Amino acid sequence: MELAYESHGEGQPLILLHGMGSASTSWKTIAPALQEKFRVITFDLPGHGKSAFDPEQAMDPYSLALLIKDQMDLLGIEKAHLSGNSLGGWIALEFAAAFPGRTLSVIGLAPAGLWLVPSTHRTALGASSRAMAHYTYKYADTLMKQQWARKLGFFEVSPRWRELPHEVIVDAVVAYGSSEGYFPAWDGMMKRRFDKSISAEIPVTIIFGDSDNTLPAQTMQGRTLAPAHARWVTLSQSGHAPMWDSPNEVIAEIIHTAAQVQ
Repeated sequence: MELAYESHGEGQPLILLHGMGSASTSWKTIAPALQEKFRVITFDLPGHGKSAFDPEQAMDPYSLALLIKDQMDLLGIEKAHLSGNSLGGWIALEFAAAFPGRTLSVIGLAPAGLWLVPSTHRTALGASSRAMAHYTYKYADTLMKQQWARKLGFFEVSPRWRELPHEVIVDAVVAYGSSEGYFPAWDGMMKRRFDKSISAEIPVTIIFGDSDNTLPAQTMQGRTLAPAHARWVTLSQSGHAPMWDSPNEVIAEIIHTAAQVQ
């Protein structure tokens, strides 16, 4: 299948991969600055954003990494830097492990898959929050102007939920509530974790916020599962979407990691 995408800027390709229940709109906080140094390509994963959901498309992270390789082929991209948030970070790691010759660098922003014990079932909290978003996302622009609604939706995700731009909040709610691929992607992560090796020749940076309640440090940030040569960065006052809470720091880390390519 072909994924919806946008491509802006010039230079080495930088592919940005969003998380489960998100969309390429999640990169608005950092994409413009990155476009000054890279050709930035943002994809919508199957059933997310503007990409249709295909029930025949496998939604586990490895299969999605294969799909990203197919998209690169369609766009004529031989090699690229990859940065992904949450599920997108896991996909980027899988891509680097499977296609080292096509990977320039990897930056995982709160990447999923580094958990000590894989999940075996959906959680009631996750399912109920998705249901709430599904029934209210069409009213997101109005609802998210209310402090109580903003807090309800984002205080667990971001320690800076009060400061996030209204557009970022609305985009996130719309993406979450309208994502047909949400549960298939969730199921695709079940009973799995990232446990492959990545060539030491590929620069890898793993970034987590110190306030990540979605993938907490005690159980979901297993450093032994990350590549041994990876740089591990912890950002203060940052949650599960570091590109929202610490955009300048994330931009700097992406540029720094890309500069390590020989």
